[in-house]
Amino acid sequence: MKQRIVKPMFFLSIIVLAFLGAACEKTVPQMTNPTESPPEADASVQSEDRKIKVGFLMDTLEEERWLKDKRLFKEAVEEIGAEVEIMVANGDEVLQIIQAETLIKQGVDVLVMVPYNAEAAGVIVQKAHLAGIKVISYDRLVKNAEIDLYVSFDNEKVGELQAKALTALVPKGKYVYIGGADTDYNAHLLKKGVFNVLKPLIDKGDIKIVYDQWTKNWIPTNAYSNMEAALKANNYEIDAVFAGNDATAEEAVKVLSRHGLAGKTPVAGQDAELAAIRRIVNGTQTMTVYKPIKSLAVAAAKAAVRLAKGENIVTERKINNGKIEVPSILLPPISVDKNNIAETVISDGFHSKEEIYQH
Repeated sequence: MKQRIVKPMFFLSIIVLAFLGAACEKTVPQMTNPTESPPEADASVQSEDRKIKVGFLMDTLEEERWLKDKRLFKEAVEEIGAEVEIMVANGDEVLQIIQAETLIKQGVDVLVMVPYNAEAAGVIVQKAHLAGIKVISYDRLVKNAEIDLYVSFDNEKVGELQAKALTALVPKGKYVYIGGADTDYNAHLLKKGVFNVLKPLIDKGDIKIVYDQWTKNWIPTNAYSNMEAALKANNYEIDAVFAGNDATAEEAVKVLSRHGLAGKTPVAGQDAELAAIRRIVNGTQTMTVYKPIKSLAVAAAKAAVRLAKGENIVTERKINNGKIEVPSILLPPISVDKNNIAETVISDGFHSKEEIYQH
């Protein structure tokens, strides 16, 4: 009697489980291939529920401009309807690689990177591509890697603007060049632009480069030491100074001030930092190069989301990074001196009149 009761119930349970299993298979299709797309109906639901996630790797936040980049890029990505995860390496190339691995494991859809070391960052590109993630170089170009897109300003043009400003004031004389970090490819592009303008004058003998040195890791104290060495080597007689950026220019001005030369020796920088604009007003820095960061952040954010969606981006320019011709979006920089502060940085809201003139 016991066998007759249990056996029908056993078969009934099997039938019920089989029916439920079939129902579950219809609701959530099983995919043997992890790259296989789900049915169209489910895909549409997924695209509505899941936002595109952008990973943003930054080198540093030490300088004023990078704080602006961080805020403006985040705002631009979120305005589009995507989300962003930001990590800062604080000038550590190993940490930047670890952070990239973290973002890749988190499943970001696209990676945007300000490389600390232009050469070492190629490893990050390789790792991202192995995971099917495209990579954008933001502001600084990654060298010798198959980067998908470069979004920056025309950094050669930055150097040309610096050189045109200084040679207009000092067409002949002893020039000092204090560049940025040797590991930053933008610093090389900047220098190339400067010497595009200087070379004919050097060849004529009108200008002589009496000091030429990089600023290791962009550390301001290194720029200070460079400026001291340049003055000492030339008996404190120089006629113009190129600085890799405004932070470097600040250190140059400090040294010149110590020797009573600030305001007498023209100094060129870049980034249009608030302190630099104030120095221009006060006459201790001659000019800076303004790069409208909001335009850069918006262009990079739009490009990142498009790449994440699998869309192609056609560009007019390409930059050789030692391995490939990288499709590039290059925005125009703007020369700023005491004559056009109002119509550039103030007009754009980059700095306020009150901040600059402190009243």
